[in-house]
Amino acid sequence: MNKGFFITGTDTGVGKTFVATGLIKALKTRGLVVCPMKPAETGCRVRQGQLFPQDTITLIKASGVDEPIDAINPYRMKNPLAPAVAAEKEGIIVKKKVILNAYKKLSHNYELIIAEGAGGIMVPLYKRYLFLDLVSDLDIPLLIIAHPGLGTINHSLLTLNAARKRGIRIMGLIFNHVKKTITDISIKSNPEVIARIGKVPVIGIVPHISRHNKKTEEIFDVIATKVAGRLG
Repeated sequence: MNKGFFITGTDTGVGKTFVATGLIKALKTRGLVVCPMKPAETGCRVRQGQLFPQDTITLIKASGVDEPIDAINPYRMKNPLAPAVAAEKEGIIVKKKVILNAYKKLSHNYELIIAEGAGGIMVPLYKRYLFLDLVSDLDIPLLIIAHPGLGTINHSLLTLNAARKRGIRIMGLIFNHVKKTITDISIKSNPEVIARIGKVPVIGIVPHISRHNKKTEEIFDVIATKVAGRLG
């Protein structure tokens, strides 16, 4: 099968890892051998003298794969900044060849690779090399995670426009309620507006849930069905 897709956000803090974890678990129940990939993670805490990539560890645990962290997360930085900024600050040279080779190796060993970026698609990975460039080089489709509230129309349409200009295929968009919001009246209309103007399918809407549980599994099972149907 050797297929993969890339998860990006319309912004930072939209719950990419939460959604990726739910999708990994749901797709595994369909018998797919799924492996995550996190090309670069910033804001890592230091534990026993080593940088601990929390998001990467969460993804690995969800997938159950037995791979060294470096194979899934080639670059880790301490500062909670864009990878390019953190790398420069910490004296790290990020090489796209390392990331591309890591993805290629994983794709030979697993049926499906779910790669997750940092922040949005226009975030620089190294110097002028953006996550947009990485997705284009990987030649895999894009799944966009968006917050549902005010401002998401602009962020979502800009993300769609940037990706399409590079010829990147869009799988769809998932709205994730990171926060419990009851006052934002735009939440109800935003998905339809973005779907109509952006000509993009809304694959799912994840309500505010603090942690993965039985209800989450049911929600992601429905979303995973739609995702699996768009992998071809």
